[in-house]
Amino acid sequence: MKRLILVVPGLAWVLPGAAQVDSARARAYLREATVLCEREGGRLWGTSLCGPIAIADAPTNTLVTSEAAPSAPRPPTLGYANSAMQWGERRWSTLVWGMIPADNPRARGILILHELFHRIQPQLGFQLNDGSNEHLDTLDGRYWLQLEWRALARALNRRGEARAAALADALAFRTHRRVLFAGAADDERRMEINEALAQYTGLAAGAASREEAVEAAIEMLASYERQPTFVRTFPYPMAAYGLLLDEYAAGWTRTFMVEDDLGDKLALAAGVVPARDVEGAATRYGGAELRVAEVRRDSAQRVRLAELRARFVEGPVVVIPNGRMNSFLTAGMTALPGEGTVYPGFRTTGEWGSLEADWVLMAADWSMLRVPAPFHVDGAALKGDGWRLAPAPGWIVKPGARLGDFRLVREGGG
Repeated sequence: MKRLILVVPGLAWVLPGAAQVDSARARAYLREATVLCEREGGRLWGTSLCGPIAIADAPTNTLVTSEAAPSAPRPPTLGYANSAMQWGERRWSTLVWGMIPADNPRARGILILHELFHRIQPQLGFQLNDGSNEHLDTLDGRYWLQLEWRALARALNRRGEARAAALADALAFRTHRRVLFAGAADDERRMEINEALAQYTGLAAGAASREEAVEAAIEMLASYERQPTFVRTFPYPMAAYGLLLDEYAAGWTRTFMVEDDLGDKLALAAGVVPARDVEGAATRYGGAELRVAEVRRDSAQRVRLAELRARFVEGPVVVIPNGRMNSFLTAGMTALPGEGTVYPGFRTTGEWGSLEADWVLMAADWSMLRVPAPFHVDGAALKGDGWRLAPAPGWIVKPGARLGDFRLVREGGG
C-alpha cells in the first residue's frame, strides 16, 4: 500500500518557510508529548502512544528528535508533513516545526496525540487505502456533509432527548448522502478509519478535560465548513462520533474493528435511527441558506474544473509514476471527476527520482502523476511550468501516446 502523507489541515496552508527549529522550544514540546502520552497510558487503544518523535524544518534541514536519530538516511519527506513514517528500524511520529501551534497548548496537544496515534496505527490494523471521495466536491455531497457536521455539533452540545434528536438528524444526513453517491459509504469509511480515529485520539487524550475536548470538537465542526475542499479534510471533524460514542459506549475503542463504521457504531450504541424526513431536518440547520451558498460555489467550481481539465487532461502533459512517499497541501485540493485529484504543494520520491510541483494531477488509482508539458532541461533536471523533475540514473523521458505528451520510463523500457 502506498503511504500518502498529508499536511494536517487547520494548522497551515502553505509549506513552511525557512524557520530553523528552536532546540529549546522543540525539546519543551517533546516533554509535553511525554506527559500527554504517559497520562493517556494506553487507555484508549490498549497500547502506549509513546514513541520516537522528530520535529523538523525541511528548508533549513534542522531537526530535533526525542531520542538519538537513526543512522539510516532521513526520509525524503521529513519536515514537509505532520505524519508518521518509517525511519531506520522504527516508526516515527513527525512534526513540521512551522506547523506546531506555538501559542495554543490545547491545539498543540491535539496535534501531538494525533500524530502519535498514526505511529501505532498499522499495528492496530487501522490503516487502509483511502477512498477517492470525489463526491464531496459536488454540490449535494458538500451540502449534506455540512448538515451532518451541524447536527453533530448540536448533539455534542445537548443532553437527553435533544441529543438523541440531533443524532437522528446527523445519521439521516449521512445516510441520504451515501444513498445519492454509489460507493460513498465505503470510501468515506476508509478515510474516517485513517484520520477520524487519529483526530479523536488527539481530542480525547490531548485536551486537558472532557469539556475542552468537546469544545474543541464543536469549534472544529464549524471551522471546517470554511475550507475550500472536503475531499481529504472531511474525516477530521468526524472525530465527533468518537466523543459521542464515549457517552454511550465507554471503552468502545477496545471493540472497534477495521470493518466498522463510526456512524453505525454510534447509532447502535445510542439506540437511534435516522430521522425519516431528511428535508424537514435540513430546515433545522439552516439548509436553505446553505443550499444557496453551495449553488454559488458550484458555479465557480465548474469554471475551475474546466481550467484544470485543460491544463492536466486536454493539454500536453508529462506522465510520471507515482512515488513511494508523497507530501502535499490539503487546501486547494480539487477532485477532477473521472481523472483523479489535483494536489497543490506536491513532493514525492521514487526509484525513478524526485518531483516537486506547485500542482500535480494524481490518477484515481494512485498509479500515475501528470504535470503540464512542455519542459526544458536544467542540468540533470527537467523543469516545466511550476514543477521540477530530477530523474534517477537509468530513467529517461520519452514521447507519449499523444503529440506533445511525454512519459518518464526506465531506459530500455517500453
